[in-house]
Amino acid sequence: MITTKVHKENQFKMAESFGSASKSYDVSARLQRFSGKHLMPWLPNKNDLRVLDLGSGTGFFTDLLATTYKDVIGLDFSKGMLKFAKNCRNQNIQWINADAHKIPLQNESIDFIYSNLVLQWCEPLDNAIKEMLRVLKPGGLIVFTTLVDGTLHELKSSWAKVDDDQHVIDFKSEDQLAKYFNTDNSQIFEHKCQDIVLEYQNVIHLARELKGLGANHLPKKKNRGLSGKDKWFAMTDHYQEFVEPNGIYPATYCLYSGLVVKLNNPS
Repeated sequence: MITTKVHKENQFKMAESFGSASKSYDVSARLQRFSGKHLMPWLPNKNDLRVLDLGSGTGFFTDLLATTYKDVIGLDFSKGMLKFAKNCRNQNIQWINADAHKIPLQNESIDFIYSNLVLQWCEPLDNAIKEMLRVLKPGGLIVFTTLVDGTLHELKSSWAKVDDDQHVIDFKSEDQLAKYFNTDNSQIFEHKCQDIVLEYQNVIHLARELKGLGANHLPKKKNRGLSGKDKWFAMTDHYQEFVEPNGIYPATYCLYSGLVVKLNNPS
């Protein structure tokens, strides 16, 4: 009961964080654009499919999916993101305000699930994956990207030298993803993992982009106030170890892309 309450509180706070970022998200989302386009070769080539964009955000890729597929649903837990999407995207898209851990769709009602940089926010992740597989038809596909362990290691390492608080979310490992997706009911058919290094003018630029993405909600953070100036300056000093000769501040994102098949005849 307590765990459920804490989960709901975390989801509400995260939804608020993403909702407040809705207008700036499409400007900030360099990585989201790259990863979403990276998935395009894996998309099914049939157009008479019912598609779920899980964690649709501002609806940028939901809109692209709607140009190809007959029936497209955009699901997001942020009312702010959905409001933006409804006002700016294809009018034929069905929008649903819901949590990935409790998808309000019937069993085996979806042909194909697209999910771009969403699963890293789902906790517990295995429950969200079970829900995805529940609504997916046998033989259906899940095409997704997520961030895995090693992401933002420069920022995490720099903060670790200052205090023991949480400043970067805990990303799952590749092995954990394999454990969750490779079941009696599903199989990872293809996957790849690559490091994407984005460049920033300084640490403030990085922090602003993370905030613009709505990625500043940290459920395990002890100190809920802003980090003190002294701590911030100490962290930026440590980040200097990663600065490139031309003065650019790098940030590494470990991008995992996966193609999952729901088995027709699970053993």
